[in-house]
Amino acid sequence: MTRPTFNPRTVVALALASSLAATSCGRGRDADDEGGAGGESAQAVVTVRTVVAAPRAFTETVGAIGDVEARVGHSAAVGAPGPARIARVLVAAGQHVSAGDVLVKLDQTSFHAAAQSAEAQLAASEKAYQRAKRLADEGVVPRKDVEQAQADLAKAQADAATARRQAQLSVLRAPITGVVTAMHATLGATADPAQPLVEIADPAATDVVLDAPPADAARMRTGAHVDLVAGQSAGGESLGDGVVADVGGMVDPATRSVSVRVHVTTARRPLRIGETVFGQVATATRANAIVLPLEALVPEGDGFKVFVVDSANVAHARPVTVGARTDRAAEVTSGVRAGERVVTYGAYGVADGAKVVVAAGDGT
Repeated sequence: MTRPTFNPRTVVALALASSLAATSCGRGRDADDEGGAGGESAQAVVTVRTVVAAPRAFTETVGAIGDVEARVGHSAAVGAPGPARIARVLVAAGQHVSAGDVLVKLDQTSFHAAAQSAEAQLAASEKAYQRAKRLADEGVVPRKDVEQAQADLAKAQADAATARRQAQLSVLRAPITGVVTAMHATLGATADPAQPLVEIADPAATDVVLDAPPADAARMRTGAHVDLVAGQSAGGESLGDGVVADVGGMVDPATRSVSVRVHVTTARRPLRIGETVFGQVATATRANAIVLPLEALVPEGDGFKVFVVDSANVAHARPVTVGARTDRAAEVTSGVRAGERVVTYGAYGVADGAKVVVAAGDGT
């Protein structure tokens, strides 16, 4: 085997490079040590807001979206008494009307003709009855002829009354004072007696009808308090308060929801029929619950944690068990004791063991 040969100049160069590397590493370690010492002395400080956990009443709620509808018995649908051409339309959807106002006029020709024919038949039946009665009294005709004539007269009287009533109904009038919520009449079209032409509702007598999933509806009870806000979420304009008047007993096949009718007890402004409303229905109340704002809860795995601030203003992470929640707060069933300070605003920027400064104006 041939031994390797070394160039003396190469050996010197390697030794010099090794010496420089060792010196550089030593300086790096010194710099790191100085930086570490400086980091410990310059601990990060986070500005937060806190709240003191205290037992208080907590009301569990269930939210649902619905709309404003006329109260039962305070709406009406007006239709044609028979097939006829629509001659005049005098109102439009959204218009206020008073009881007795003319809404739609139908072509009068067929109704007047029917009324005249019925009146003529009635006059003939009255004469036939009188004649049959006189002849029966004289013994000329049997008594059964009188009975038949009397039956024909009764029918003619009913037909005449119907014809007169249809002639009156050919001019459609508002049966109640309210607002036209739907107009299906088209000038010149033929009215279908099976379909309403005009729908009216009294805006002074309205309810809010919520559409609740069956599981949520099962938790609602008649008489429960309801907070009402405008729109489709709890963050809308406050409209007032109500109480649950009725929880439907069936699931709507189209929406797969249960109708929950709410009587409005206090309204901050007039409610419009068809307006979208969000309702928070109270389902349970606990007298002494630890309740924290939702912003205090920091997700961790499948659960949550909060940061509890000690007397030295150091934040400590602590896992908590969360019970029921509303749109603003949550019930904490374990992990926080009454009297402890918990970080709210700024919780997502805090680390375990961090020094915190409580912002001015904090509620604690």
